[in-house]
Amino acid sequence: MFERLNKLRSQLIQKGIDAILISKPQNIRYFSGFTGSSAQLLITGDYNYLITDFRYLEQAKEQCSNYTVIDAGKKYSTIINELIVNDHIRSLGFEEDYIVVKTYEEYMHVLSSTVLIPFSQEIKSLRMVKDQTEINIIKKAASLLDEAYNHIIQLIKPGITEKDLALELEFYLKKNGAEDKSFEFVVASGLRGAMPHGVATTKKLNYGEMVTIDFGAVVDGYCSDMTRTIILGKINDWQRKVYNLVLESQEYALQNICSGMTCQQADSLARDLINNGGFGEYFGHSLGHGLGLEIHEDPKLAQRDDTILKTGMVVTIEPGVYVPGLGGVRIEDMALINKDSAEVFTKSNKQLVII
Repeated sequence: MFERLNKLRSQLIQKGIDAILISKPQNIRYFSGFTGSSAQLLITGDYNYLITDFRYLEQAKEQCSNYTVIDAGKKYSTIINELIVNDHIRSLGFEEDYIVVKTYEEYMHVLSSTVLIPFSQEIKSLRMVKDQTEINIIKKAASLLDEAYNHIIQLIKPGITEKDLALELEFYLKKNGAEDKSFEFVVASGLRGAMPHGVATTKKLNYGEMVTIDFGAVVDGYCSDMTRTIILGKINDWQRKVYNLVLESQEYALQNICSGMTCQQADSLARDLINNGGFGEYFGHSLGHGLGLEIHEDPKLAQRDDTILKTGMVVTIEPGVYVPGLGGVRIEDMALINKDSAEVFTKSNKQLVII
């Protein structure tokens, strides 16, 4: 946490801001290690304060040894104002993309002598590049997905429902170390494969269908994410064509993405191949996204994003083709951006699997 706080303070100095108020749970965890559900951080040039209520006082003291833990016996805004006055804080950064209008208005009223300055983007920039501790945890979370996929592939057969597969995946992940699932799992079979976020239903899998499975686990607070598409029974020419096109585009993107390129350029690695293959209009989402303490973080590997990729960013690479009335294919891996390449974290087989 010490290095993260130093980087945060450097950002505050660059912006000419005296202190930062942190309210978003993921950011609180990132800068303090606190995992409770109710807290605020106030970080000044010299002091770290964690304000929480009676339920979490002992937990905060155990998890956040480099913070002064304060009992929230009063309203958060009142306590924060007292600390700001005592520390002569005149400008305060805040998370404008998290705090709701009502809370903002309350702070504006109570902190009347302090200038509130938006600071969300600076925090996002810090969190985009993962340190080695984060990378190790994310690798662990990715490895768990590989284990779960190897388990679930043995259970896929005609007649089983999408929801049964999703429940079995969730049970396996939690039984083997996951704190939670990263998101509502996608299990989309047959025509439902044309829905990029087709969450599992009671529909039964049928012979001749493609089945897209998108799932993830939370390990030590960090999210993982992987997608595979398999075929039940006999494959037809259209299915094979689309699958091979998506696989080719996904592997090409993984082989060529690296630090120094923009997110837009990364997106084009796969999109150009799918466009040339005649299915560009059916690839409607971005190539991928960052992930960490949240399942969707910056950077966004999107067509209109000029963010420059940096070594240490962890992203998904997940091109897809979704054709209404026919079905769809998505293949997704997690990867660490390096100087000249990417290190793929999810290792499960991507070659066409016909069950």
